[in-house]
Amino acid sequence: MNLTKHWAAQLDDYAIDVGWSPGGELLAAASAAGTLRVYSASDGALRHELPGHAAGANCLAFAPTPPLLASGGQDGTVKLWDAGSGQHLKTSELGRGWVEHLAWRPAAENRPTPLLAAACGRRLTLLDLEGSVRHAFSEAAKTISALAWDPKGGAIAEAHFGGIRIWDADDFLLQKSLPYANGIHALAWSPDGRWLVSGNQDPSVHLWIPAEDIELHMSGYEGKVRHLSFDPTSRWLATSGGRDACVWDCAGAGPEGREPAMLPHDAPVCAVSFQGSHGLLATGSSDGTVMLWSPERAQPLRATVRMPSAAARLSWSPGDQFLAIGSEKGAVYVLKCEA
Repeated sequence: MNLTKHWAAQLDDYAIDVGWSPGGELLAAASAAGTLRVYSASDGALRHELPGHAAGANCLAFAPTPPLLASGGQDGTVKLWDAGSGQHLKTSELGRGWVEHLAWRPAAENRPTPLLAAACGRRLTLLDLEGSVRHAFSEAAKTISALAWDPKGGAIAEAHFGGIRIWDADDFLLQKSLPYANGIHALAWSPDGRWLVSGNQDPSVHLWIPAEDIELHMSGYEGKVRHLSFDPTSRWLATSGGRDACVWDCAGAGPEGREPAMLPHDAPVCAVSFQGSHGLLATGSSDGTVMLWSPERAQPLRATVRMPSAAARLSWSPGDQFLAIGSEKGAVYVLKCEA
C-alpha cells in the first residue's frame, strides 16, 4: 500500500476544515483567518478564493446537491456558496455566538429534501437549501460541542456539557435525552445507526444504543478524546486520546470489557478517519506523521508518510482514492492511495 503526493496548496492560516464535493470533483478548504478556497481535485488548480468570514471561519460542508457549499464563522452566520461559479448565494444570521458545527442531512429516498444542521452557541438550527430557517430548537444547557446525524436522516444528535439531545428532524420533537456528567468533544453514529458514541473530556469514550437504552463506557485514555471514526461496517470504532489510536470492536454486545487494538504513534494522535466504503484507517499525530492501517490484520500498518506539520483535518474522497490533509501550518495536501 502506498500513499503518494498528488498535489499540495497553501492557505493563509491554520487549516480549520477541508471537505470534498459529493462527486469528488472539488475540494474546499477553510482557513482560521476566514478565507475559503475551492480547488480542482484532479490537479489542485485553484478554482475560487471566497471571502468567507472576516472574523474567522470555523467549518464548511458540501451539500448532497452539488455544487452547494456551506460555511460557518465566528460572526454567527452560515453562508451558502456556489462552489462551481464561486458565487455567494445567501447569508443566514443565526445569533451572536460562533457557528462551530455544520452537518447536512444524509441523502435518503424517503427524505429527498436536504437540510443543514448548524450549531451557533447553544442553539441548533435547521436550514433549507436556500438558507432559510426551517426550525430553531430550544437552547441547550451549554454551548453545543458536536453534531451527528442518524445515518437514515431521521434524527440529529447535539452534544453539550452534561449530555446529548436527539431531535426528530421531521416533526422537530425531542426523541431522547442522554445525560452525561462531563464535557463532550466528539460525536459519531455508527453507519448502521445502532451506536451513538461520544469522545469526552474526562477522558473516556461513552457508547449508547438509543433504541435499547443501553450504555457502555471505556476509560483509561491519556488525554481528552477529540476524534472518533467508524468503519463502513460499523464494527470498528477508532478513537484518539493518546499516543496510540485505539480501535474498538463494536460487534455483538459491544466493546466494553474487550481490549482495543492499539495503533502506535510517537506523538499524540490528533486525527482519525476511516474510508467511507473500504476498511483502511488513516491516523495523524502531532509530529506530522500520517499512517494507514488495516485494523483487522495481525500486522495492521500499511503505509507511513511524514508531513511538515500536524494534520488538523483528514478527509477521504468519495471512492476512497484520495486522502486530503489540512495542516496546522495552513498547507493542504492530497495524497493518492494505491495498492
